[in-house]
Order: sequence, then structure tokens, then C-alpha cells
Amino acid sequence: MDMSIESQVAAAGEAPSGNCAWSESTSSVERVATAKLPTETGEFLIAGYRSLISDEEFVVLYKGQMEPEVPTLVRIHSQCLTGDVFGSIKCDCGPQLHKAMELIEKAGRGAIVYQQQEGRGIGIINKIRAYSLQDEGADTVEANEKLGFAVDARTYKQCAEILSDLGLCQVRVISNNPDKLRALEEAGLQIVERIPLEIKAEKAAAHYLKTKKEKLGHLIDF
Repeated sequence: MDMSIESQVAAAGEAPSGNCAWSESTSSVERVATAKLPTETGEFLIAGYRSLISDEEFVVLYKGQMEPEVPTLVRIHSQCLTGDVFGSIKCDCGPQLHKAMELIEKAGRGAIVYQQQEGRGIGIINKIRAYSLQDEGADTVEANEKLGFAVDARTYKQCAEILSDLGLCQVRVISNNPDKLRALEEAGLQIVERIPLEIKAEKAAAHYLKTKKEKLGHLIDF
């Protein structure tokens, strides 16, 4: 039986019962605080993490008891201010985040690591500059390259460390991104299943999704 939200908050500072790939001494992240977070989808716990090797911060939204031997729904979600907050339909980020929350709420167990790597790692201001180039006809890959950035500058190792810190080892990954799957496997997490995120595509997002599929290898149909 899963613990109550109150019991999970009390246990949040305790070491996990199992460790999949690394010890606490080698982790490059630390948990700062945990609290209850009621949402429109359901009641979750929210935890704040900080990197020990950079100024990056992470937020984790999770629900249910985290156990290393239980395959658990997880998602790494890269921050998208325009999609997650403002409801942009140029991308599928906001609907993906909300769908992942719904899946976890229905399952009663799962975690979303929300990482601050806006615009595939280029930041919100440069993302807006990239949007301007897209208005002129560039796709998302071409826009990043024209600005002098890598096509995708994100890394996910610390996200995997956070999932391990929560106590997870076997995961069911909610993702269409093969790079995220590869990163979790390389970090030592056991991927039991990939859960595709099937989101109805808005017309404004068609070019964006086509680029993700054809140039970035995302596992999507639209």
C-alpha cells in the first residue's frame, strides 16, 4: 500500500532503500526541500534539487512510494516557458507535461524531473531569437545553428541522479526522445518500458513536430 502524502513528506529526507547506479558520495545533486503540492490533476509532492557542479536547479513532481524494485513511471521534462506557462501551440511541450501528470495520477506512482534547460539548452532569450528566425522560415534545428548553438545542448545525467536519489531503479519512461532514453540507460537505470506521449498536433506545431521526427529522431507519429 502506498504511503500517505504526509508520510512521504516525512520520509523525503531519508536515504532511498536501494541504489541503482551510484552512491550518495558520488552524486552531483542535492535535495534542498520537499513539500506537498495540490494541483488540478491531483495531489503531488514537489522537491527542489540543486546541482553541486553548476548553478542549475531542478524541480521534481512526484507521487506514491518510490521503490527500486517497482517499475515506476518517470519523465524528464525540459522547461518550456512558452508552452508550459503561456500555452503556446508552436510546440507540444505543455500538453506533454500535463499528460504525464495525468498518467502518474492515474497510476498513483511516478515522477517528473523538470529541468531548466529552456530551448534545448539555449535559454529563453535565445529561444525567442530562434523563434524570430523560425518566423522567417527556419526550422528549430536551423534556427539554433544560425545562432551559433548546438542543435541540442541538453544533458540528462543529473536528472537520472535525481531519480536514483528518489529511490528508483526500474523505470517506465514517458518520452518520445531517444536521447533521454539513452541517457537514463547509460546512467544505470533499468528501462522496463517506454510510454509514448501521443498528443494531438495543432496546425501551428506541424513543422516543429516534423523537424523533431526527421532531424532529431523523436519517436512520434502525427
